[in-house]
Amino acid sequence: MPEGPGRPTLLVAGTAAAIAAAPAAILAALAASDAIPPAAAGWLALGVAAAALLAGLIWYRDLVRLSRALGRAEAGRPPDDLPRLPPLRRIAEAADRLARSIRARTQEIDALSRAAVRIVEGLPDPLLVLDRDGRPATWNGAARETFTPPGAAAPDLGALLRHPALRAAVDRVAAGGASESVSVTLPVPVERELLVQVIGLDPPLPDGGRILLVLSDRTRERRVEQMRADFIANANHELRTPLASLVGFIETLRGPAADDTEAQARFLGIMAEQARRMSRLIEDMLSLSRIEMSEHMPPRGTADIAALVRRTAEALEPRMTARRMRIELQVADDVRPILADPDQLAQVVANLLDNAVKYGREGGRIGIRLAATPPAGARPAGITLAVSDDGQGIPRQHIPRLTERFYRVDAARSRAVGGTGLGLAIVKHILNRHRGSLEIESEEGKGSTFTVWLPATEPERG
Repeated sequence: MPEGPGRPTLLVAGTAAAIAAAPAAILAALAASDAIPPAAAGWLALGVAAAALLAGLIWYRDLVRLSRALGRAEAGRPPDDLPRLPPLRRIAEAADRLARSIRARTQEIDALSRAAVRIVEGLPDPLLVLDRDGRPATWNGAARETFTPPGAAAPDLGALLRHPALRAAVDRVAAGGASESVSVTLPVPVERELLVQVIGLDPPLPDGGRILLVLSDRTRERRVEQMRADFIANANHELRTPLASLVGFIETLRGPAADDTEAQARFLGIMAEQARRMSRLIEDMLSLSRIEMSEHMPPRGTADIAALVRRTAEALEPRMTARRMRIELQVADDVRPILADPDQLAQVVANLLDNAVKYGREGGRIGIRLAATPPAGARPAGITLAVSDDGQGIPRQHIPRLTERFYRVDAARSRAVGGTGLGLAIVKHILNRHRGSLEIESEEGKGSTFTVWLPATEPERG
């Protein structure tokens, strides 16, 4: 209860005057009409004034106790000195019960709110909330993981929110329309197919959120369908020739060459090579299909690319020795482990070095340079791996198509050295998943250089 100089005295005096006013008026009237002696009326008036002053003091002290009790109830503390007057005491007790009930309800609401936040944060599908202007107000963990570029601190939602079909649906729902479902295809950085549920929030959320977007990633399902179709088409195209050769050789061995030992040995060697080629082809096709299915999912794990390069180079030493090739390895000291799929990056390194051994000059050199690169423009800090050879090189017109599946500059030579035409396609899709890039430089007669760039995102420390 607020107090100032003289405030209690004035309040007590005012209360006493209010209580004594009516009895004093009655006594004055009785004295004026000679109903009672004036002296007796004076003494009675003095007694009434004293009683009124006492009542005013009691009333004031109980008001102070009530004010303190209300303050303690507001602060969540139990009352320690309740008013003496029953009405004020009941008010203080009721205020304490009401405060305890409100606190319990508030705690329950806070617990439910925290549980709701944990549920939304843990949902496997991305979830976004837009404000009245269509700008993202909040998002959950899946949205951050899906749309945050390597090295960035926040999701990049520009491509999604600028999609014409989604933009139109958001505008219709914001104008009071019913909820809608929209199919959205995002071509970069990796093609992704999404089904977006656009839901209006009425009333809006306390933070201003008015539109809820729930995204379901349909990329894997579409990739599975496409993988089946591609596998059948590729198998039919690429396996038909070696299978026809095997069938022809088997018929020859059963017929004209049944008793020709020399022809049998020659044909069986060719058949074994064709069988190995088909095995490599099927293995690469399955590997490419698996990579394409997970291409839209950010990688997890830690890859020490320097160690991967050294191990792969050591594993290829026997083949390089057979071709009298030497390797020149340069690994910078500032190359650190990165957030990546180690098995897939090992496949990238192995494919690039394997190509260098296959197509490099016999008796030549293979250069491997691994270095860290600083941020440049929109590109964050990264790691570059450059693999070069001094072979025949690649004609300029073929370079843009080298990462297409089954594309070969020289089909006969590729088959002769055991190439399937899928190695660089596998490299491309792995780098797409890691948000990396591949650059190819070549000059006929002087060799080729394949340069891989990967974002140097540090793995989370557990």
